[in-house]
Amino acid sequence: MAFCKNCGNEMDDLAVVCVKCGTPKGAGASFCPHCGKPLMPGAAVCTACGVPVNNTVAAAGSEQKSKIAAGIMGILIGSLGIHNFYLGYTTKAVIQLVLTVATCGFGAAISGIWGLVEGILILCGNINTDAKGNPLKD
Repeated sequence: MAFCKNCGNEMDDLAVVCVKCGTPKGAGASFCPHCGKPLMPGAAVCTACGVPVNNTVAAAGSEQKSKIAAGIMGILIGSLGIHNFYLGYTTKAVIQLVLTVATCGFGAAISGIWGLVEGILILCGNINTDAKGNPLKD
């Protein structure tokens, strides 16, 4: 489920434009695309749901990241944080990588479980955007 960033109307995931206001999907900066609540001007995070919001329109031809690829990377090699690098969450990815490498692999159990959980959450749809707020494609 997505919401129009211009008017807050609920939009079908396959919609190209909002049926209420006619704004192209992803355009606008007044409402949260995750929960539909109004945003403060220039907000980086929705105060209602805590989801990062991207208040700039994506460049033409910008590519969405694959939910399946990110989920499988998280499950198989999550201890290295590769899935987080892929999605643009570099701080979290570096923490996972350092935890594994700096402990000579002993920390891999911790970061591996962390990656496994994140991989499952990505595939289930609980994590559904990349670091820039762009929705993941199926």
